[in-house]
Amino acid sequence: MSPFILTLLYFIAAVVIVVIGLVIFELVTTKYKDWEEIKKGNSAVALSIGGKIIGICIILAFSIYTNDSIPQTVLWGGYGVVLQLVAYYLFDFLTRRFTVEMELKNGNVSVGIVSMCVSIGLAFVVGASIT
Repeated sequence: MSPFILTLLYFIAAVVIVVIGLVIFELVTTKYKDWEEIKKGNSAVALSIGGKIIGICIILAFSIYTNDSIPQTVLWGGYGVVLQLVAYYLFDFLTRRFTVEMELKNGNVSVGIVSMCVSIGLAFVVGASIT
């Protein structure tokens, strides 16, 4: 298959996985609408969502580097979404003194930064395990 066609197919797969992942995150984790908060200028939510997007894409990139097929990449991408969700709940569990969701909704940028770092950091760990 042409590298141009293959790149387009990987691109489409990645966009679909990221969009599905973000929809799942919004349905399962938040008591507010992510994009409404971002529209209002909530930097904390933007950082958290940005970290999730980057985290999923890092996992997809490692998968593309090491696998020969789009279906394998889609499978790893789905697995990455699940693991990002686990990471979010783990982060929320470990911060017993406050609720991550409420702090993000209230615009606590510090929590947004840590949330972003958790997503990106663990994506590298998951990605490295793919190789």
